[in-house]
Amino acid sequence: MAITASTTTAFDVPTLVSQLMGIERRPIDSLNAKISSYETKISSFGTLSSLVSGFQTAAKSLNTTLQKLSATPSDTGAMSATADSTAVPGTYSVNVSKLAQSQNLVAAGQTASNVAIGDGTATTVTIDLGTISGGTLTNGVYSGAAFTSNGSGTVNVVIDGTNNTLEGIRDAINAASAGVTATIVNDGSGTPYRLALTSSSTGASNSLKITTSGGDGSIDSLLGYDPAGTQNLNQTLAAQNASLTVNGIAITSASNTVSGAIQGVALTLKNTTATPASLTVARDTAAISTAASGFVDAYNALASQIKSRSSYGSTGSAGGVLAGDSALRTMQDQLRNIFITPATGGTLSSLSQVGITSKADGTLALDSSALNSAIATDYSDVVNLFSSPSGFATRMDAWATTALSAGGLIESRTESLKSFVKDRSEEVDRLENRMLALQKKYTAEYTNLNLMLSRMNSTSTFLTQQLLSQPSNN
Repeated sequence: MAITASTTTAFDVPTLVSQLMGIERRPIDSLNAKISSYETKISSFGTLSSLVSGFQTAAKSLNTTLQKLSATPSDTGAMSATADSTAVPGTYSVNVSKLAQSQNLVAAGQTASNVAIGDGTATTVTIDLGTISGGTLTNGVYSGAAFTSNGSGTVNVVIDGTNNTLEGIRDAINAASAGVTATIVNDGSGTPYRLALTSSSTGASNSLKITTSGGDGSIDSLLGYDPAGTQNLNQTLAAQNASLTVNGIAITSASNTVSGAIQGVALTLKNTTATPASLTVARDTAAISTAASGFVDAYNALASQIKSRSSYGSTGSAGGVLAGDSALRTMQDQLRNIFITPATGGTLSSLSQVGITSKADGTLALDSSALNSAIATDYSDVVNLFSSPSGFATRMDAWATTALSAGGLIESRTESLKSFVKDRSEEVDRLENRMLALQKKYTAEYTNLNLMLSRMNSTSTFLTQQLLSQPSNN
């Protein structure tokens, strides 16, 4: 009788444990799939939030633009203009004879800009702003004139041994915020460096008077300037108001930005006019059309995303990530109700009356010609249609505010989804810890089983060898 040894093959522990863990991990894989789907929903609501915000901005812009008028001058080189909602449409005649300007004074030339002037004795320089009246002006010097302070207050600047150079004086004056700007110019002469002082604001009431007190007469000789007395600086440009007429009415302004001359219109004067220029104030139909187009585009972007994200899949295609979501259905219903509820208070009650119509896919289309025609013939009712309390842009703006607010539809749904993700993630963490322990357990068990099998194989081999070594009775 033949005797043979029987052996048992050892287990491939890593492979076997991996296969077992794959089965054990199925609940975790299912949870992770749910977490991923909910995170996709959260991201989707984030996108919708941005689109609602963009739509709200477009609605606000349309409301604002409807109140705007344009102001168009015939001579853009002479002036520009803007009009607000209080302006009255019409054509105005504007003639500009003078531009407002700042006074400019220049000191006597010095050989260098960084060499000390005087002996450095502390001298207080007092700067005052006001109006020069009367007298005559010859070669930049007044004779017989008077100076009246404008009451804005004087500013003192101390010049001493630390700053008694042109550069130091310039810097000290600029640092004092005295309503004057100091610079140094080089005129190319033998004594080229000259301190130039310019009043910071235009207008006749911003002329300068500069007095000094202290022991350094050189500073007074350089800077002292009294239009009614000694003038050690030379005036190169006189302070003056702008002068203009609007429809023949004379107007003066300390600034070249003139508000109030025409109701609701701000004029910016650039140059004088040889002949009167016309200024046309009118409804800004181009801007309104652009704003209405932006309103339609923003709505279409939102509506398209709501539709695609809420759609149910058909055979062979996946549905939207928010299909069946109650919050999204509520948003759709709210928007639909706004569009089917007419505006009140005017002859226009529906968007279709101004060229905004619904398409088969739920988006909007804009007929700019129809809108412009409505603006031209019935402007106040177009404004009412969009901007009144029952107006479409007003209600869309209010809806967006509610949807985006704390505790609103979007935030509430997003927080609910985040809570689900948090809870499931914590559950996954707990299961992952269990998986680690289970993997160690399986590894230890099958490793021990392999050791047992190895011992059994060794015993079997030993016994077989012993039996084979016995003498045969044959």
